[in-house]
Amino acid sequence: MARSQRRVLTHPEVGEVDLLDVLHALADPTRMTVVRTLRAEPERACGTFPVDVAPSTLTHHFRVLREAGVIRQREDGNLRWNTLRLDDLDARFPGLLDAIVTAYERQESAPGRSVEAAAQPH
Repeated sequence: MARSQRRVLTHPEVGEVDLLDVLHALADPTRMTVVRTLRAEPERACGTFPVDVAPSTLTHHFRVLREAGVIRQREDGNLRWNTLRLDDLDARFPGLLDAIVTAYERQESAPGRSVEAAAQPH
């Protein structure tokens, strides 16, 4: 796609962020890795996250997070940068992201139980 034909990145306004969309976006281990990485680093380029998925799959995960209002993306040349919308999420749902990340990390460190296994239907 030519640079002048790039798709405009849409982000919901804070008041439009839906709780169920946020919960859905955070229910995936790859997306949680993105969120946890952005909590440690304020901004990061798309291809630099510690995940083991195809670039097209990662693009999908970024879109889900962006459309849910969890991240903000901006283009700079041929790079797309990501930031966590923590202030927006805390304004809309105080403490939600911290609670989810804490629960996720607790689950991840539980002996004999991986997050990926917990995410699978029983």
